[in-house]
Amino acid sequence: MNENIPLAEILRPKTLEEVLGQEHLTGKSGTIKRMMDNDTLNSLIFWGPPGTGKTTIAEIISEKSGRKFYKLSAVSAGVKDVRDIIEEAKKQNLFSGKSPILFIDEIHRFNKSQQDSLLHAVEKGWIVLIGATTENPSFEVVSALLSRTQVYVLKALTFEKLEELADIAVAKYNELHQSKFVLEEKQAFIQYSGGDARKLINAVELVLNQFKSLKKNKISNKDVLAVLQENMALYDKNGEQHYDIISAFIKSMRGSDPNGAVYWLARMLVGGEDIKFIARRMLILAAEDIGLANPNALVVANNCFQAINIIGNPEARIILSETAVYLAVSPKSNSTYNAIDEAMALVKKTGNLPVPLHLRNAPTKLMKNLDYGKDYQYAHSYEGHFVDLEFLPEEISGTTFYHPATNSTENKIREQLKDKWKNKYDL
Repeated sequence: MNENIPLAEILRPKTLEEVLGQEHLTGKSGTIKRMMDNDTLNSLIFWGPPGTGKTTIAEIISEKSGRKFYKLSAVSAGVKDVRDIIEEAKKQNLFSGKSPILFIDEIHRFNKSQQDSLLHAVEKGWIVLIGATTENPSFEVVSALLSRTQVYVLKALTFEKLEELADIAVAKYNELHQSKFVLEEKQAFIQYSGGDARKLINAVELVLNQFKSLKKNKISNKDVLAVLQENMALYDKNGEQHYDIISAFIKSMRGSDPNGAVYWLARMLVGGEDIKFIARRMLILAAEDIGLANPNALVVANNCFQAINIIGNPEARIILSETAVYLAVSPKSNSTYNAIDEAMALVKKTGNLPVPLHLRNAPTKLMKNLDYGKDYQYAHSYEGHFVDLEFLPEEISGTTFYHPATNSTENKIREQLKDKWKNKYDL
């Protein structure tokens, strides 16, 4: 046995059947399993938390399909690396007849030009692209590439699956080292892992190595804590903190509690959450839950997003904290959020209502002859830069989408609208 090989690598699954927790993809009726059985492999993206098997499944697909496997990390690779592999893949196609697999880990870290460099090769079938990401592909992968791939979601490992994995790791360790370790408790390992299989196996190996020279074989949570020196409360037992804690964070800010907001922010930061994910969610909250009650909130949240990308960790925590507290103590309003949802619902119901003639542009003589732009009144030509003009299609004239909320800013907006529009809208 080569003792330099990490236990996590030794335990890496070699078949789809050995992959834990992704039965919806790898089980008998799973999409990936059917794809492999039918030998119909298309470009795809695996989206899921760390340590759930994205790289492993990609390697298994390559091995079982008999395709050459190229691997790049988006952290260190550039456009030249991508193009070099594509050129090699084109040559490979001429001889094997099967398109090689190009696996790109953390594909969300590729910028637009790097992602665009993959498009032609995917379209031509020179490569089968498999991307792996912990971030929502809708936000991080360019639409052109997203439309040419199928996204598969990998689930965080459940508590039961992590228990099973801990037992497997200990059994394999005992086999390799002729030891007899027994886990009296598994919760500390599982909570430490945060649902990450690789992190759990590494933790098991680290702890057991510490006790290997001792006569003690039974390992407790206390023993694990003594070695890992981590606060286990950072993680919930089901490994779902990525979703549960961000929910608590958002609800704390929406509920105007800065202390709750800072606490859940701290939980995410110490747990290693992506700071861009946190900042992006605050941007959404600023528009959805604060809105016109404090328009500066969106500016602050956007500046936060820009700043943390420049500063990075560990100082990003200061900017995130300032923004979280600011959003939490800001007055709240979801009036504009409701307005656009109501307007979109009406659009879907009423279809493409014609634009009133006076609001249409008239760049040609024919359009002018058809009364395009006729009777339009330029607001700046009137007192107060306002003129009472119809801006909705006739069929929905007077419909109110925006209802000002009750706060100092929108109270003023309500009075201004009433003064201008009299009783036209329900304010």
